[in-house]
Amino acid sequence: MSRDFDQPYRGGFVGREHRFALTVYFEDTDTAGIVYYANYLKFMERARSDMIRAAGVDQVAELRSSGSAYAVADVAIKYLRPARLGDDLVVVSTVEAVRGVSILIQQRVMRGAELLTDATVTAAFLTADGRPQRQPREWVERFKSIAQG
Repeated sequence: MSRDFDQPYRGGFVGREHRFALTVYFEDTDTAGIVYYANYLKFMERARSDMIRAAGVDQVAELRSSGSAYAVADVAIKYLRPARLGDDLVVVSTVEAVRGVSILIQQRVMRGAELLTDATVTAAFLTADGRPQRQPREWVERFKSIAQG
């Protein structure tokens, strides 16, 4: 099988779940080799950005043209088990609700079948000056179709 090693890794949808794989590197851990708690948020941010891209939403173009972008407005997170140096993880993201100015996303960090971290994230669509604004209708429809599976 031929692979293009110059292309970045992209996750993708399996049914209504977006799956994003990653490996825990030394920079992600403390001196005991355990993932530092704030790095789970970074893992989930990468996965969420990749999910939005995979849904067909071009955040970069929107940011450049209007200054509008998604920003995390709320996170509720539970840390259940530690990830460790060298672990292969998958961030599983699902769209749980779509509102006029935001989307609610559940994100789970998994090591195989083992749930390590479970979070609910609200991403609000904001204007360049930080005010909530309605998401483009096309995006709302895409996220709703993903949420329904």
